[in-house]
Amino acid sequence: MNSMVQVRAQAPVVAAGRARSAAWFEQRRTWVLGWLVSAGWAGSFLVISNLTTHRTWGTLAALAYLAAALAAGCGRRRMSVGIALVGAVALPLGWLVYTGQAQSEVMVMERSMELMLGTGSPYATHPAGLADYNPYLPGQALFGLPHALGLLGPLGDARLWCGAFLALCLSAGRAVLKSATAPVVRVGSVSYGTAVGALVASPILALPLCVSGIDIPLIGVCCVAPALALRGRPMSAGWVLAFACALKWTAWPVVPVVLAAVFALYGGRAALRCAAVTVAGAAAVIVPFAVRTPKAMLEQVFLFPTGHGAVATPAQSPLPGVLLSRLGTPGLAVAGVLLVLCAVLLAVSLVKRPPVDSVACADRLALGLAIAFALAPASRYGYFALPAVLVLWTRLAAKLH
Repeated sequence: MNSMVQVRAQAPVVAAGRARSAAWFEQRRTWVLGWLVSAGWAGSFLVISNLTTHRTWGTLAALAYLAAALAAGCGRRRMSVGIALVGAVALPLGWLVYTGQAQSEVMVMERSMELMLGTGSPYATHPAGLADYNPYLPGQALFGLPHALGLLGPLGDARLWCGAFLALCLSAGRAVLKSATAPVVRVGSVSYGTAVGALVASPILALPLCVSGIDIPLIGVCCVAPALALRGRPMSAGWVLAFACALKWTAWPVVPVVLAAVFALYGGRAALRCAAVTVAGAAAVIVPFAVRTPKAMLEQVFLFPTGHGAVATPAQSPLPGVLLSRLGTPGLAVAGVLLVLCAVLLAVSLVKRPPVDSVACADRLALGLAIAFALAPASRYGYFALPAVLVLWTRLAAKLH
């Protein structure tokens, strides 16, 4: 009850903040600058990457973003979003799917489902090399099912289904946050559709959508689960969290943040129900495969992604945890201590000041995930798309009507 009173007491302050952010967001120069930065981001892949998928996306997207900046400069904000969506998402994704070009993650999703249908497990028991490793939990194989069944030809590409799932999640999350119990505050003239279109067309989502798709489903469910929890639907939130936890183990830090919010708003029983559903649902998906191929799952899902497997992981962006791991055992110890310390501090913050609205929940989730990705012994910059989308989408869904 105190948490709900606190939320109501903060409403005028929040409304004033929304008005200020809307004024900035509606400025023409903001949109022009955003598209120009995106063009530079996309163009940089022509210099820093030797991957064909990245260079193809970078070429098409850079041109699209420059055209979008021109449209925004002429006051055509919605047109600029449409141009960016076509040039940075639809065209490169369509071309890459049509020509069969993809990052290895796409083949991993599709092959893991083929293995599951053929052997009963998505993990190769005797992997010959990096291409045979599946570092994801069993739920991720679901997006390779259309390809494994061979029913749709190029339309069975896992990236398309990952993108469709993200669209479904963002739509569902938006519907939940717009429920009758939510305060409605209109800020400015930017519509939710325009703003989210810009987010999807931005390099944060456009690049992974086109070249790999692997983190796209996780982003979607991590947007939906807190929304359901904060709207008094702990059981539904638990099922969504269970699915998230069955996709990638990097989703597991999301669970305590959501449970803290449920406990603060609706009490211990609601939090226990949410936790029970989450654990039971995730275990029902993960445990059968862990029992069937325990050694393969341990090696591929946990040791390999953390840099301790028999095969070196390609996730080696020069982030603090990766750099520390290169110093050997002392560096790994330092990174581990820092990670544990940050986890304890975040846990204390959840107890002392639990998040009680969607923006606070997203911020706490994003902070925890960003710290985990930064200090992990094996990580890459692309992982930060998840915390970035959490912060941005939640604000758009909460503020724009």
